[in-house]
Amino acid sequence: MATENTQPADSKFTPFNIVTGIILVIGGILTILRFTQGIGAVTNLDNNNPWGIWIGFDLLCGVALAAGGYVTSAACYIFGFKRYHSAVRPAILTAFLGYALVVFALHYDVGRPWRLPYPIFYSQGTSSLLFEVGLCVFLYLTVLFVEFTPAAFEWLGLKKIREVVVKLTMILTIFGVILSTLHQSSLGALFMIAPSKLHPLWYSGYLHVYFFVSSMFAGMSMVIFEGTLAHRWLSHKMDDTHHHEAPGVAFGFAKAASLIMMGYLCIKIIGIAMDNNWHYLATGWGAWFLVELIGFVAFPAILYAMGSREQNMLMVRWAAVWTVLGIVLNRLNISIVAFNYHLPSADRYIPSIMEIGTSVFIVTVGIVVYRFITTRMPILYEHPDYKTH
Repeated sequence: MATENTQPADSKFTPFNIVTGIILVIGGILTILRFTQGIGAVTNLDNNNPWGIWIGFDLLCGVALAAGGYVTSAACYIFGFKRYHSAVRPAILTAFLGYALVVFALHYDVGRPWRLPYPIFYSQGTSSLLFEVGLCVFLYLTVLFVEFTPAAFEWLGLKKIREVVVKLTMILTIFGVILSTLHQSSLGALFMIAPSKLHPLWYSGYLHVYFFVSSMFAGMSMVIFEGTLAHRWLSHKMDDTHHHEAPGVAFGFAKAASLIMMGYLCIKIIGIAMDNNWHYLATGWGAWFLVELIGFVAFPAILYAMGSREQNMLMVRWAAVWTVLGIVLNRLNISIVAFNYHLPSADRYIPSIMEIGTSVFIVTVGIVVYRFITTRMPILYEHPDYKTH
């Protein structure tokens, strides 16, 4: 059973709390500037570069790294890997917060928060990929919220409504996998409308496939990465079951991620062959592309395989960190670095310090909320009243 935090009551002014407080204050100021002075006051966006780091990092990376929710729940409830059960709630919480922060970040980019329901309930542009992405994210965020509620109901002591939600687990899992398949791939398909702007090495008719396949190993890596941080900082909140099952989750996901990453590597090479883009590999852009493909896909895939085979937890954890960085690099390459690659350097988009600060603020909000929930609700341990359920 989880033990209580033994830190003294006067330990509020820790380095973590002080740094977090500073970031939140600065983020609040940037938020006021954004919504009172306009988007031009805090960003370097223009007509040539209408999508910046708030889309490339906050949305594309956020959605990919939040894929651990559908991957873990599918592994446990659809494919029957019950040994992953202890990882489901942390993964669902991380995914729920990830998608919630994506929607939160979109307010900064789009503005007019009161117009958020418009594309879902009023728009007639149902043939738009953005409509499909918006609808799926809206529905999947709802699914994740419902999947998260049993932990909240256990914390609040609402047994009857908790039982009702638990009975919907399989339906919610299937619905979540379907929605994730749709919007993970559609985010890649968004860039297929810009063949003249995205560099040929990153542009492909299979972008939607790349985004979906990469979301699977991104989600697995994020589960391992999040688990590593939780074991370091929230170990006192974990019960014996969570501690016992954690290595099996990490090694199982490492093996699966390695296989999927090798498959991803193959279809990326096939994509280059199909488009006959071999000659670009001899350019500077080609060197950067190979850094991404070899350094952040092939290398961590090999680390995963070796770590899984040798039961080396340290190797698996480093592979997870490297893979998460690789996903971030890939999404930023597609949305920013290799986008509008033909423009002169003076016209290229470089995010302002206030844009970066806002993204740091949004991530910090997620960390604070995650910490608040995990230290109060049965996320990292089983509630003693529901162990048989």
